[in-house]
Amino acid sequence: MGLAGVAIFALRPTPIAVDLDEVTLGNLQVTVDAEGKTRVRDRYLIAAPVAGRLSRIELDSGDAIQADGIVAQLDPLSFNSEVQAAEARLRELQAQIAGVETQRPKTAALAQTEADINAAIARQRQAEANAQEAQASLSQAQRDRDRAQDLQTAGAISRQAREDAELTASSRQQSLTAAQRQVEAERANVTAARNALAQLQAEQQDPDYLVDVYRAQMASVEAELLRLTDEAQRTTITAPAGGIVLEVMEKSARFVQAGEPLLEVGNASQLELVIDILSSDAIRVEPGALIQIEQWGGEQPLSAQVRYIEPSAFTEVSALGVEEQRVNVIADFVDPPSALGDGYRVEAQIVTGSAEAVPIVPISALFRCDPETWCTFVAEAGKAQQREIVLSQRNDLAAAVASGLAPGEQVILHPSEEIKEGQRIQGRD
Repeated sequence: MGLAGVAIFALRPTPIAVDLDEVTLGNLQVTVDAEGKTRVRDRYLIAAPVAGRLSRIELDSGDAIQADGIVAQLDPLSFNSEVQAAEARLRELQAQIAGVETQRPKTAALAQTEADINAAIARQRQAEANAQEAQASLSQAQRDRDRAQDLQTAGAISRQAREDAELTASSRQQSLTAAQRQVEAERANVTAARNALAQLQAEQQDPDYLVDVYRAQMASVEAELLRLTDEAQRTTITAPAGGIVLEVMEKSARFVQAGEPLLEVGNASQLELVIDILSSDAIRVEPGALIQIEQWGGEQPLSAQVRYIEPSAFTEVSALGVEEQRVNVIADFVDPPSALGDGYRVEAQIVTGSAEAVPIVPISALFRCDPETWCTFVAEAGKAQQREIVLSQRNDLAAAVASGLAPGEQVILHPSEEIKEGQRIQGRD
């Protein structure tokens, strides 16, 4: 080599040492990684149905129970006493109503009074007929008297005959007056009989308000009796479903209020997964997505499937003190192992995307050429060649290449600003 060749070789730029990796053909999964825990799917919180004295609960966490089996007992004595008191009060009110009925006028008295009215009306009509007859007799006697006066004046009859006619008219007047008085008396009798009937009818209706009061009180007592009977029947507390006791909240014998939690039961063989993730990640998770379960305590990973994503997020403060909006993802085990129990911690990888048999490139080899384009440096003939590529999927470690790279090509990892198009490079050992 001549001096000129030596000078040119000496002036060539020194290759930059870089880390290289090969584009491989493989499969890629995009996942959302988060911690989760197991949970019994159907949990039943058993609370005191009524207030009362609770007997000691003999069950412990993990004990098996049968559906409708007795899990707790409240003392029924006080409820039974209240039921008996309500029943006695109901019988008392029934007796009060029966007593009111005895105060009413008898039906025979009402019928007799109505008969008296009819008889009085009949006598009044007879008296009125007698008065009319007396009026007619008086009118005739007055005409006879007037005629006798005229005849006596004419000398046709004697004075004695005239006086007899006058006496007859006066007698008829007195008979009419007596008949009219009898009519008034009979009318008064009719009025008195009708008043007596009205009085009896009023007495018949007077106790109605008392009956209404007692019946209203009976309705109240009957409603109270139904409530007390129901509460007395609910002093024996049974399990709504078979399974095991998950937790006993109140074991000791003491007075408890209605609604106070006593124990929680469920079927431990029916487990589900609860995985809380960031709300920004939740929008990429869909029902039916596969989940890989690791760090659960067994040697082999488990599989699960997303059932649904809860519609509401909640706020949680991270370990760094930052408020985060998180969402619960609920999933079902494909084949849950018997060793898992309620509330066990697991690490979950929720699959949100995948690609099979595609070129895979490390994510550290990628950078943005512009806001919408991915690029990488490919090692070709000892030089760095910038190439635009299109990605189909990517995760935190690698990306699936849709176009721009082929399996077997070498790419530069963590390219620095020194790497330029056509830059000589040399791979590190």
